[in-house]
Amino acid sequence: MKPEAIIGVIPARYDSQRLPAKALIDLMGKPMVQRVYEQASRARLLNRVVVATDDKRIEKAVQGFGGEVVMTSRDIRSGSDRVAAVARSLQGDVFVNIQGDEPLIQPEMIDEAIQALLKDDEAVVSTLARRIRSADELHNPAVVKVVFDRKFHAMYFSRSVIPHVRNQPDISKWPEEAALFKHVGIYVFRREFLLTYSTMERSALEQAENLEQLRIVEAGETIAVGRTERDSIPVDTEEDVKRVLEILKNPTPQTKLLKDL
Repeated sequence: MKPEAIIGVIPARYDSQRLPAKALIDLMGKPMVQRVYEQASRARLLNRVVVATDDKRIEKAVQGFGGEVVMTSRDIRSGSDRVAAVARSLQGDVFVNIQGDEPLIQPEMIDEAIQALLKDDEAVVSTLARRIRSADELHNPAVVKVVFDRKFHAMYFSRSVIPHVRNQPDISKWPEEAALFKHVGIYVFRREFLLTYSTMERSALEQAENLEQLRIVEAGETIAVGRTERDSIPVDTEEDVKRVLEILKNPTPQTKLLKDL
């Protein structure tokens, strides 16, 4: 498959529950949304990058740094639904949901996620997974885990530990004993499925885990899982902001720090 256009969309709401107005948080002279936009613009496989927002203040900020922005409804439920709203107004074959709260997202990660879809004709969506190396990460419900089959198609996503390593009673050793994977939240959609997805009701598993990708799994659709050695830092708290600023102030070891997270 050789799409005519692959469009990266950065959903950016103003009313974030945990960290209000986080898209506009100043990160060494640039709002966070600009940091994400600049990183996404370096991805080789994206033909275009747009910000999808529901707020005039974010629209003004994006226009201020010369980015492309599309206004969307305040009533939209999720990031992927906001990407779907953009897909209805822009021509494109593949749309990439790039999280608006990851200012350190590496362009190579976006390309890795896109490649996972382009090489898999069975998949309607692709995403990324990274090997879990620490017990702290494994048992943190904020870190979503994923298991996939031999074709690298997602079987399930969970905030709980999956799989359970039954023969190892010391849970701190589980990352050494088994291949356990963290889900990296980049979603690459074929346009036709994205438009269908946005009309689907929230599924039971999606509501239980509060994970929108389970709507796709529960519908019996195929999600291709690309593997990456890279990582990023979602910004949800003031502590996350401090971690990002520390890396931005010391850019030389950034790649090593992100690989060691």
